[in-house]
Amino acid sequence: MKCPSIPDDDPQRLKALGEYALDPGATLSSLSPVVRIASRMFDMPIAAVNMIGSDRVFFAASHGLGEGSVDMTRDASFCAHAILTENGMIVRDAERDERFHDNPLVIGPSHIRFYAGVPLRSPEGYALGALCILDNSPHQNFTAEDHARLTELARMASDRLELRRIEVASEHRAEMENTVLAGEAPVIHFDRALRITSWNEATAQLCGYAEDDLAELVVSDLFGIDENTEFWNAIRRVIADGTCSETPPFEVSGRHKNGSPLFLVLSLFCECCGGNLQFTAALRDMTRYRQDKKAIAISADCDPLTGLRNRRRFYRCVEDAVLRDPNAAIMMIDIDGFSDVNAAFGHAAGDEILCEITHRLLTSTKETQIVARIGGDEFAVLLPDIYEQADAGFCAQQIMAHIAQPILVQGSPISVTGSGGISLAPKHGYEALELIANADLALSRAKRTGRNQLYIFTPELRQEATARRHHAMELLRATDNSEFVLFYQPQIKLSDGSLSGAEALIRWIHPTRGLLPRSEFLTTLARGPMAVSVGSWILDEACAQAAYWRRCGAPDFRIGVNLFDVQLTTGDLAAEIADVLKRHGLPAEALEIELTENIALNNNNDSIMSDTLQKIHDMGVSIAFDDFGTGYASLSMLNQYPVTRIKIDRSFIQNLLTSRRDASVAYAILDIARNFEIEAIAEGIETAEQWHDLRQHGCQEGQGYWFGKPLEVQAFASKFGLVPQTFRQKVNP
Repeated sequence: MKCPSIPDDDPQRLKALGEYALDPGATLSSLSPVVRIASRMFDMPIAAVNMIGSDRVFFAASHGLGEGSVDMTRDASFCAHAILTENGMIVRDAERDERFHDNPLVIGPSHIRFYAGVPLRSPEGYALGALCILDNSPHQNFTAEDHARLTELARMASDRLELRRIEVASEHRAEMENTVLAGEAPVIHFDRALRITSWNEATAQLCGYAEDDLAELVVSDLFGIDENTEFWNAIRRVIADGTCSETPPFEVSGRHKNGSPLFLVLSLFCECCGGNLQFTAALRDMTRYRQDKKAIAISADCDPLTGLRNRRRFYRCVEDAVLRDPNAAIMMIDIDGFSDVNAAFGHAAGDEILCEITHRLLTSTKETQIVARIGGDEFAVLLPDIYEQADAGFCAQQIMAHIAQPILVQGSPISVTGSGGISLAPKHGYEALELIANADLALSRAKRTGRNQLYIFTPELRQEATARRHHAMELLRATDNSEFVLFYQPQIKLSDGSLSGAEALIRWIHPTRGLLPRSEFLTTLARGPMAVSVGSWILDEACAQAAYWRRCGAPDFRIGVNLFDVQLTTGDLAAEIADVLKRHGLPAEALEIELTENIALNNNNDSIMSDTLQKIHDMGVSIAFDDFGTGYASLSMLNQYPVTRIKIDRSFIQNLLTSRRDASVAYAILDIARNFEIEAIAEGIETAEQWHDLRQHGCQEGQGYWFGKPLEVQAFASKFGLVPQTFRQKVNP
């Protein structure tokens, strides 16, 4: 038999394993669904989460296999081999594998023939154990796709183990801070022989003893052995191993000196002093603990406003339901335009509406169907015993019809609708987290389609989400690695062809795909967490470049900078602009910020946006309205915001000389600019004829490929002679 090697970092690995406080004699309930799913997904009789100790292994969860029936030594463990691999181990026929053909698990009663396992790693990367599936028959057809699915389940198991570690660490730390470090808390010290060596006054009072009574007492006098098995097993393990690994708090029963029972929470700590183990037990009264725990459990599982189950509780309900019967549907519901209702009627009215929607959901569902409030205006419904997609759609449509009935708010009836997304088990997933996430993706698609829409999950939605997530991660890397650059497209005075300025346009130098235009990534970037920092970088970089070019022969050069909408709602944009201008010695009139109609429409607080733009305008900075004429709010925005320039969209310039309608729109925009006493610049000029026509109709400036494509810094400077002691180049007709 080939025994698994012991890695050099095994002591650190074992220490990391100890942080999870797993009991070798008990399973972790949160992992049980994972092994059952693995067994069912791969049609395997045996599945387990196997943790690798120093010389023995133990099951944190198992299905179809009992500890008593297998050799639990590390040397015999298949998983002890698997943790030495990066991505896992597959043994298609153990009898034909030279590593395992004479293994006790193969030739013994277990008679293992097939094994597939994937390591479960700690956050530091230590392989703690493995999620594995096993069979008594060989499997030559276990595919790479099967391996990928098992890897996904292993990630799920690792996530649940991490939650366990965080829980243990939090509880242990809290116990230490709230008991041992608090001088008034009951504390007992005892030695390896279990003799009580000291205690404090709080302990003596709690147990009914005088402080000097401890001379004749041992720990078992306070905490009986028979009724506190878990606690005493932990003591024995620590003494046998001679280690001081941390243990979770124990619920123990004790005896008062007068014989009355005590119910306590005991946090056990130990240290090794000169080779001798010394124990410290910190105590807390169990009655109060139970009350606190009950209150926390209630608040942790229920939504305080509606009384419905919350996301955490709903997740467990879905998990239990699909384990009992995999045929079910999950419906996620989002109330359309609820933020507008809050803004119009106030949050108190909004809460009343949520409670009314809760009532409608409860009355439109059966007792077996579970309703939950997942977030602010988001609800969820578990529909068990759903076998067909059409049945799920029918139930969902009925629920949405109930929601859509008018609601009386402050004496006025208003119409509230909801958008819905559905996923079905087992078609769209086997596990609660996957099903809820897939229903969420369907909901997002429904909301993009319009209001009061219903969408059922398709695999393409997951692929799109994965692509978006990958793209977002790449953008984070690009920000960290300074992969973004600015290109500059010239803006020209149509009267004489001289350079008036440029628009700064972001580009991405992708490490494998090369130079990417902003159409490839700008939407994702604008919606992501890096929009503010990248927007600030663009502003600073563009202003620095403009200041340099003004010193290099273009004293009137103006730079145009596009804003992300989040820049108007995060921080103080006016102050940031003032700081950038001062830092680079750039006059305010040399900067023009550009905003689109979508920025204004997506901003929920018009007053804040108006105030911000007014401050920027008062500084002397120009404000340009980009893509003018393409949206229905263009004209109203001219009255609402202090716009100093409008940019005629390229769609009207492209057919300026061939389409009477496009020409009429372009000329009308120029008339609007004159009447509002603001300037106009035409985008997308590609011919000399377009240039001359726009100039004749009073357009002051233009940009487009006729004057120059967006160029990197050196190419732009070279084209327009922007070097010290040179003059601006004119574009000749």
